[in-house]
Amino acid sequence: MPALSQNLTFKVTNGNTTTNTVQVVYPTNTSSVLTRVSEPVKGDGYFGGADGLHTVFWKITEFIGTLEVQATLSIDPAEMDWFTVKLNATGVNYTIDTTGLIPMSSIEQDQYVSPTSISKSYNFIGNFVWIRGKISNWTQGTVNVISINR
Repeated sequence: MPALSQNLTFKVTNGNTTTNTVQVVYPTNTSSVLTRVSEPVKGDGYFGGADGLHTVFWKITEFIGTLEVQATLSIDPAEMDWFTVKLNATGVNYTIDTTGLIPMSSIEQDQYVSPTSISKSYNFIGNFVWIRGKISNWTQGTVNVISINR
C-alpha cells in the first residue's frame, strides 16, 4: 500500500515537452483565466478503508483563483463521474443554530479574489475511490503544493 500522504501532480506542457509537477505557476506569457486538474490519486475507498477520513492541505503564494477537491466512486471514471467534495475547516468545524443543533460548516471550494499567500487544511469524509485537485478561475500566483492524506 502506498504512503498515506501524497502530493497531487499536474501535467504541464511547455512546447513539445509535458512534465508532471507538484508546484504550478501561473504563466507569465498569458492573461487568460486558467483551469488545471491534477492527476487522480487513490482514495480510502480504493483500499476498502472503513472510516473514509481524508485531509487536504494546500500552500499558495500570491494566488488569485479557486481551489477545490473532486472525487469519484467509479473505479474507471469518465469526466462526468467527478463531483466536488464538501470540505470541513480543521479546528473550526462547528456552528450552533437556533435549534441548539451543532451542524458541521463546510465549503465546496476556496476562492481567493485578491493575491493571497497562505497554507490551509480541510477534512472531508467519504469512501472515495479516486481524488483529484482542481484549480479554476486562476489569474495569478503559484500553487506550491496540494497534498491529500488518507
